[in-house]
Amino acid sequence: MDHLLLNGKKFYLDEIQHYSFRESIPLNGYEAKTLEFCKNWLQGVQEFPVQTSGSTGAAKMMELKRDRMESSAKRTLRIFALKPEDRVLVCLNTEYIAGMMMLVRGFVGHLHMTIIEPVGNPLANVNPELDFDFVSMVPLQLQTILEQTPENVEKLNRMKAVLLGGAAIGRRLEELVQELGVPVYQSYGMTETISHVAVRRLNGPKKTDFYVAPPEVTLGQDDRGCLTISAEVTGGETLVTNDLVELMGNNSFKWVGRADNTINSGGVKVQLEKVEAALETALATFGMHRRCFAAALPDESLGERLIVVLEGSPLTEEEEINLKGKLGELLGKYELPKQFGYLPRLPETATGKIDRRGGIALI
Repeated sequence: MDHLLLNGKKFYLDEIQHYSFRESIPLNGYEAKTLEFCKNWLQGVQEFPVQTSGSTGAAKMMELKRDRMESSAKRTLRIFALKPEDRVLVCLNTEYIAGMMMLVRGFVGHLHMTIIEPVGNPLANVNPELDFDFVSMVPLQLQTILEQTPENVEKLNRMKAVLLGGAAIGRRLEELVQELGVPVYQSYGMTETISHVAVRRLNGPKKTDFYVAPPEVTLGQDDRGCLTISAEVTGGETLVTNDLVELMGNNSFKWVGRADNTINSGGVKVQLEKVEAALETALATFGMHRRCFAAALPDESLGERLIVVLEGSPLTEEEEINLKGKLGELLGKYELPKQFGYLPRLPETATGKIDRRGGIALI
């Protein structure tokens, strides 16, 4: 591999390393920042600044060490059997860990990289004659491809794997991927773990409801029941997460939810992710597929009042009654939302996750 494609423009690696193309090829801001990272990597820079997504707290800058990034990349190459000269599509923001690590995997694995700016349907802006062996996307990108351009299913099925991350997998998407022949995986990871440290298969005969980490990753739990991780990407130190999990054998775990998404309503603990999963199931029962989230508002008598917020126009009174009835079959009485809220469009973080705090502020 001696070049990469960026928004349809060919850049040779020796040009990138010395930035000798800068005067001859006009660049937009995204292209310049992507090539700046590539230049630094090719020149052997040892530390790279990256911003966390801000989905669970204030966004912050971190410095990632080159050797740990290489270890993470090698693990991904091994897990998905990627070989030199394989073709990968980079369609995630390269300023954040998921997109940045796609570039690192390309360099470490000697892969052909086609890089495009993040869009809802990544295959819409790519030469239709190009095939790929691997792609990493956020769930909404894959769902958009499957719903809006089903003719691309064959292109997906020729890949070795599709990796999804950055947001929860909705019920609608989980149904859609069952029709795909390509293995689709959901990743578990964060900026602090330099991308994924575990994956779970979403479709096919090897589908699971739990994540599996490779043997070199050591998993544990703290006294809250939250996952702890020790691996080469953490420098051998134990990283304590805020993710409540159920540890299983063979280095695997089931994800329960975020510890900071556990609310106390009237003295009863409620896990927001459980409510959201039930809400998606209830909506699907009535043929509705909407993005949504659960949250809490201050309440004088309960302490915290459970609400759910749906994207789009308000439901009719009859639809709300039917939805509440279905939720009553799926949840305990203390887990039932006290209020429905609506927003024309749910706010998102820079990496495409639903921004709960922003949504609550709007409500």
